[in-house]
Amino acid sequence: MILKSQETDFDDWVVATYGEVGSFTMLFVLVRVGETSVDLLRSAYLHVVGDELRWPDMMQFFSSAGVEWSGVVFYRAGREGLVEDREAKARLSSLVRKLNEDRSLIRDGEFFNADGLRLTIEEIQPH
Repeated sequence: MILKSQETDFDDWVVATYGEVGSFTMLFVLVRVGETSVDLLRSAYLHVVGDELRWPDMMQFFSSAGVEWSGVVFYRAGREGLVEDREAKARLSSLVRKLNEDRSLIRDGEFFNADGLRLTIEEIQPH
């Protein structure tokens, strides 16, 4: 079986993750990426119950956030796949608290720019 590449890195990630674990809950945080900073803007969660979700769907969803963002980081809510809404909200709240304390945790997620292409974050060392 040949897997056809999707339009964006995000699309590839969703298809691969769904293929690996089945339905899952993802947590995500919209961010503004500056030259030397990453500001957390909005966060939410979404239950993924198939591999049809694509970047244009997410862009439409993000437009309702009412903020100018330049990146988004996604995390699976848990190893168990789908989690109940109450648990997803609790895990999202915990994630945002941890990200506020330590932005390097973005590296533990799947980080994409506004075009759905993969980003990396690097720590800036003082001179």
